[in-house]
Amino acid sequence: MKISETAQKNHDELFPGHVSVLAEKDPELIEVFDNFAFDEVLQHTSLDVKERQRVLLAALIAMQCVNEFKAMAKGALNVGVTPIELKEIVYQAVPYAGLGKVFDFLHATNAVLEENGIALPLEGQATTTAETRYGKGLEIVREAAGEAVDNLLKTMPDNQKHFATFLADNCFGDHFTRSGLSIQEREQLIFVMLASMGGAETQMKGHIRNNIRVGNDKQKLLDTLTVLLPFIGYPRTLTALHCLNEVAPEES
Repeated sequence: MKISETAQKNHDELFPGHVSVLAEKDPELIEVFDNFAFDEVLQHTSLDVKERQRVLLAALIAMQCVNEFKAMAKGALNVGVTPIELKEIVYQAVPYAGLGKVFDFLHATNAVLEENGIALPLEGQATTTAETRYGKGLEIVREAAGEAVDNLLKTMPDNQKHFATFLADNCFGDHFTRSGLSIQEREQLIFVMLASMGGAETQMKGHIRNNIRVGNDKQKLLDTLTVLLPFIGYPRTLTALHCLNEVAPEES
């Protein structure tokens, strides 16, 4: 087996001039993987190269794959993902993966940006203040999730209501309201992270509903899972597919 012309072309678009050490030391695996991930899989998705890189970066954060993240971040910049978009993907991971998992990726992102001659810090993207974060958070959570947080605020026991407040002011008010990525892009990335980390199926179903509500239809999510498969594996891909089919069954 040899790496197909299409797979080589798609790989070179991300990593022009790159000589793979693994291709020399593990040629059989790399031939299989590259033909699958950079040719066969891409025949079944409509995501363009920039979108593919954005979702892969989110998946790699969720799975704690910092070395592959650094490689893919360089590829992302090569195909037009902006430094701000790259940073926002990492920032958006904080409320879903937690800072403990994201910490190393902040440093990795800074290293990649500085290696590319990009001065830090980047231009700020915050659009809320301490006074407005709760109100604006509620506005955007209603756009993405309907009345979900409002219902929690009404129905949760008093000693648990602060979790609903945190969803409004921190998860959405601090993070979702930032510029740099659209609400559709952020919901897609959250779906990716929840699918990739595993064990968050209840939350993933909620964000599948959110994705559909903001305009990312089922086919968009299927295209996203298709891109993820070679990187996150079959079990998590098929679990996410099961959740997607539960929330949005195929029309008969």
